[in-house]
Amino acid sequence: MTYDVAVVGGGAAGLTAAASAANQGANVLLLERNKRCARKVMITGKGRCNVTNHSEPQEFLKNICRNGRFLYSAIFRFPPQQTIRTFEEMGVPLKIERGNRVFPQSDKAVDIVDALVRGARKAGVEILCEKRVREIFFGDIISLSCEDGSSYRAKTVILATGGISYPATGSTGDGYRFAEAAGHRITELLPALISMECRESWCADAAGLSLKNVTLTLLREGTKKPLYTELGEMLFTHHGVSGPLVLSATCFCGDPEKEKLSLRIDLKPALSAEKLDERILRDFSEFPAKQLSNALVKLLPSSLILPVIRSAGLSERKQACQLTKGERLRLVETVKALPLTPVRFGPMEEAIITAGGVAVEEVDPKTMASKKQPGLYFAGELLDVNGKTGGFNLQIAFSTAQCAGMAAAEEAFQK
Repeated sequence: MTYDVAVVGGGAAGLTAAASAANQGANVLLLERNKRCARKVMITGKGRCNVTNHSEPQEFLKNICRNGRFLYSAIFRFPPQQTIRTFEEMGVPLKIERGNRVFPQSDKAVDIVDALVRGARKAGVEILCEKRVREIFFGDIISLSCEDGSSYRAKTVILATGGISYPATGSTGDGYRFAEAAGHRITELLPALISMECRESWCADAAGLSLKNVTLTLLREGTKKPLYTELGEMLFTHHGVSGPLVLSATCFCGDPEKEKLSLRIDLKPALSAEKLDERILRDFSEFPAKQLSNALVKLLPSSLILPVIRSAGLSERKQACQLTKGERLRLVETVKALPLTPVRFGPMEEAIITAGGVAVEEVDPKTMASKKQPGLYFAGELLDVNGKTGGFNLQIAFSTAQCAGMAAAEEAFQK
């Protein structure tokens, strides 16, 4: 039997692409290497599944870190509003939380997974699990051979295998290998939406401290314009920093081991330098005889007092009343820009997504069709496109998959 469309990978992108093609009337086969589909979706959003971001397409694209222009057609054609409508029509009521993050009302990712599988099957997709594709042979008819010895034929194929983050969920890079074999260039693969390890040893002393309403700025040596700056939440770990701000920042830079990066934390973004200086003067007038380490207890979390003082080049034993104006201004500058030095990302195994992938200039942005190999399409994380944390990356998967599914079905009908 020859299928119209074969989809390799049963995650969010694969299930969506398969349903999209089948809803056009195509005969669709989906091959998934795991026992169950969408294992990675099950752990997104800490098991709650941040399914999309409720923002208009133009605003959505501002949150794409890599190759946002490539997504223009896909996001306008299949925006977040359609994703929300689709899941609610499939019986999954959703809710919108801070930052326009969209979650199932149940707070259970399994409801999203079940809806994706149910939608694909309702459309007529044949889903085969525990089928790891070993090789793909391209021709007028495409042949897919699996590790268990089985083989399948299709007129078109959609690769939706994901990246290499969270390999325990089945994302082991098979799709990159298939894409390269078809003549595609794979850009450098890096962990993204991941913690950062920092040179400063004092991070371990602040481990567990969560900061809210701070501004994080990411800088590259030799450039004046920040790579990233945003207000939000972050936290300290034993080896560095993590949390929403840090995860998003990792999408905007290269490998910290290959380029010199720095972080700056504005601990009091609501206060100008002048207002902060006035605040510090008031605190010091209340504790004039106290050592600096004790005079800042109202201003800073206890675990950050010594790092701030030392980063400002001051002595924690100096009395508050003894600080010169110049020293006080150094303190203000440090509170407004506490420095950290990233030295490496956390391990790929802990990354939420993979940055890098199939070079987008080799893919048609309207159809997700390969410009190198007729009959080949891509969807989701496999592409060199990614966004910040907050539901953007799942929406990328849904939008690119919808385009790929419809276009693959149309090409198959012409054969």
